[in-house]
Amino acid sequence: MTVHYQVVADVVDIQNDQPRTGDAFLVDTNVWFWLSYTKAMPAPYQKACYPPYIKLAKQAGIALHRCALTLSELAHLIEKTERELYENTHQTLKPQNYRNKNGWLKPKEYRHNYPSERASVTAEVKAAWGAVQTMASPVDLHVDDHLTAAALSRFQNQPLDGYDLFVVEAISKAGIVQVLTDDGDFCTVPGIQVFTANRDVISAATSQSRLLQRPPVPPSPSP
Repeated sequence: MTVHYQVVADVVDIQNDQPRTGDAFLVDTNVWFWLSYTKAMPAPYQKACYPPYIKLAKQAGIALHRCALTLSELAHLIEKTERELYENTHQTLKPQNYRNKNGWLKPKEYRHNYPSERASVTAEVKAAWGAVQTMASPVDLHVDDHLTAAALSRFQNQPLDGYDLFVVEAISKAGIVQVLTDDGDFCTVPGIQVFTANRDVISAATSQSRLLQRPPVPPSPSP
């Protein structure tokens, strides 16, 4: 089913854009996952668009930022992927008549009953987070009652998940308005610019006159 996005952010199609002086991106977890975890399997367009855009940003000296909550999401995604890979390569261990729509190993079974796998997951998460830390500077996130009240208020008007509620609050306080993400939920946040290759978001933004076409980056002067 097609997602019917109500776009209020400005959307930039990274397939037709180049990072430039003055940009400062909060890089979302999905992009970090594809960049930092070697076993990630992004869709072809995701692999073709996001890593090259990050490379261009780094070459241009553009500031990249991360949020502490990214570690939680990254660890969840890596553990899920490692569990699925283990299941696929150990089908002979699958109990007969085992019913689990998400595979034959429940997350807690995988986490507690296979210590060598847990050690592997831990190593993958540490390596991925280390890579993220080397590429981006942190955005402060102090979670208190004031922040949770603001997040709950935002939740009533903007269809974000629980992680992204706090990410948006963090970048709002830091004055960062540019988000590099494949997550369409961010296009429902007013006052930010969503840099994406998500076709559904780009299509919705185009039809709702929210697609931002930035002028081309002028060529560097000859030496």
